Amino acid sequence: MSTLSGNWREAIDDVDAALIDGYQSGFPIDERPFRRVAADLGIDESTAVDRVRALRESGIVRRFGAVLNPPVIGSSTLAAVRAPADRFDEVAAVINDYRQVNHNYARDHEWNMWFVVTAGSRDARDDILAEIEDRTGCTVLNLPMLTDYYIDLEFPVVNTDRFARESLADRTDSSATRISETATGDLSPLEAELLLEIQNGFPLSATPYRDIAENVGYAVADVLEALERLRDTGCIKRIGCVVNHVVTGFDANCMVVWNVPDESLDEWGERAGGLPYVTLCYHRPRRPEQDWPYNLFTMIHGRDPAAVDEKIDELAADYLPVDHERLYSTETLKQTGARYDDLLGA
Repeated sequence: MSTLSGNWREAIDDVDAALIDGYQSGFPIDERPFRRVAADLGIDESTAVDRVRALRESGIVRRFGAVLNPPVIGSSTLAAVRAPADRFDEVAAVINDYRQVNHNYARDHEWNMWFVVTAGSRDARDDILAEIEDRTGCTVLNLPMLTDYYIDLEFPVVNTDRFARESLADRTDSSATRISETATGDLSPLEAELLLEIQNGFPLSATPYRDIAENVGYAVADVLEALERLRDTGCIKRIGCVVNHVVTGFDANCMVVWNVPDESLDEWGERAGGLPYVTLCYHRPRRPEQDWPYNLFTMIHGRDPAAVDEKIDELAADYLPVDHERLYSTETLKQTGARYDDLLGA
């Protein structure tokens, strides 16, 4: 268990705290965005840039820029394999070698390795899964997202909360959003180039959008308009600090899978997704032919494993009274931003 007495908390002051928790989203889209940030924080523009850079270099902020939305832009899926213990590292190396794999976690379950594949199209995604099966000899459990009830890893960390969003108990913004496996984002050439340019974060300067415009060869006004369009269409989920939740103490997390009656799925999914301690809630397909009966996924992030377990117990007792399994993460095998390098050719 991590505590707030760790080095990360001692290294920041009130201005840093306001940056970390106040700008996980809502970073301005204009030519001099840090002027507005600085005015809000009571500091000057160059100091605002320097502080964000220092937070990133310290690891408290993992990345600064746009959080992209893989299921809207291309085709994304959560997949799992049953890696033999004596070949676990070998299988992980094969999977992690794909640039389209952006997350990979070991979990305490028969299906013990869980990873996310994002590609420019469903065919490209499924080709990668087939290659992984062929190269590792492990059957792949393919679980694309079908409905998003609530997905957002934006949550305050400069606090004494035991689990993510504990201090935001009045949140009730869950809704059912259908996800198409054949989505391609319907991007213009500029939009596609922008996504490729910003996928690893924004330049940390007083004029990040001007820098981006120069790199892609477009006028800055066109870039600002395109970024607003990408945000409005959902290709960009938010712009701001991407906080490292492990460094900031939220290192106890559990993915729970539920066998919800199909006729109750939307009602129960929206209800669970609206709870302040649920950071992810979505519908994925059952795979009965692979002995996978579960169709609803939830994720809870916390600082204290006991508090996480307590909330899962509450979920099971009060909101999702059905068979479920708890898949605790035991090791981070890979964690990067999703890659979109094949979009232009898709």
